[in-house]
Amino acid sequence: MNVFSDYLAQMDEPSQRARTSEVLDWVGQTFPALERRIAWNQPMFTDHGTFIVGFSTARHHLAVAPEAAAIAHFSGQIKQAGYQHTKLLIRIPWRADVDFSLLGKIIGFNIADKADCATFWRKQAKPGAAAKSQG
Repeated sequence: MNVFSDYLAQMDEPSQRARTSEVLDWVGQTFPALERRIAWNQPMFTDHGTFIVGFSTARHHLAVAPEAAAIAHFSGQIKQAGYQHTKLLIRIPWRADVDFSLLGKIIGFNIADKADCATFWRKQAKPGAAAKSQG
């Protein structure tokens, strides 16, 4: 049974369910080594116990949450694709096409960047830590 079946079954709008299923299936097929799981009532993918990307749905968009570091790294490309983003999530409007190439780059970035990560989330740098280490 698909790990995401119950999550998808709870979605009322058939077109949104189909789009979400398409994206989740694409991630699973493109990155087969990633583990599929539901956490915080959201579908997500992990690698060696560390978070890679999560998804959630809202009335007007599919939200992609790859952590702040990935969003900061790809901010220009996210905007160029026509998507809005916050520090923690990218909004793909239901009416917009999914830029699978960009999604793949973001996921690939997280896999590579977190290859040696031993925690679920990236450790946040303490404010002023960079200034202290430079001086």
